[in-house]
Amino acid sequence: MTRPIAQELSIEIEATTLQGVLRVPRGARGAILFVHGSGSGRLSARNTYVAERLSDAGLVTLLFDLLTLEEEEIDSVTAEMRFDIPLLMGRLLAVTAWTRSHPQLQGLNIGYFGASTGAAAALAAAARAPDIGAIVSRGGRPDLAGSALAQVRAPTLLIVGGHDQEVLALNRGALAKLTCLARLEIVPGATHLFVEPGALECVASLAASWFERHLSGVSPGAAALEPVRAAGQRD
Repeated sequence: MTRPIAQELSIEIEATTLQGVLRVPRGARGAILFVHGSGSGRLSARNTYVAERLSDAGLVTLLFDLLTLEEEEIDSVTAEMRFDIPLLMGRLLAVTAWTRSHPQLQGLNIGYFGASTGAAAALAAAARAPDIGAIVSRGGRPDLAGSALAQVRAPTLLIVGGHDQEVLALNRGALAKLTCLARLEIVPGATHLFVEPGALECVASLAASWFERHLSGVSPGAAALEPVRAAGQRD
């Protein structure tokens, strides 16, 4: 299958313009919005790799900057905006609405792929948007979503490197607070950025399988009503 051309675009939301990269494969069965982590953006090499794999699986992918260029310059010095989960959540919800109104994307089920602090923003946004179909977190900080975790209804997959001990502990704690269909996948031997040979490929494969399962004709509400199994690893 020919990989779709990456389209650079500007996303107008309220009084803010965010830059994005959109890939739309033929016969797309869902749209995945990438929510990047601390200090990263739409050009993240790791997220781009995962996006290409998801595109190969027939999913639309949208990578976008959560902050404007001016905000990024401020954040590079203060590092305050990357941890402002309400701000990032608001931006994600606005981009979600933009996606739903886009002529090429109307009617597609939407999923979120979050990394680091972006995973918290994705979970917090999903708590406010119950029609989100699925969430995948890569090396995320779901703990930063706080009380919103209990309100998430979208099936959620948490992926953590086996050697990322601190983040792994935080994800286990967050998993216990999720009441939706949820699963924790540990990639053996991987560190926080999944730079080890085969680690990022594993992330992409897990994410593609999760989104294909939960965005293919299954309503988010129906998925959320599935019984949750014992804590630790559920699904």
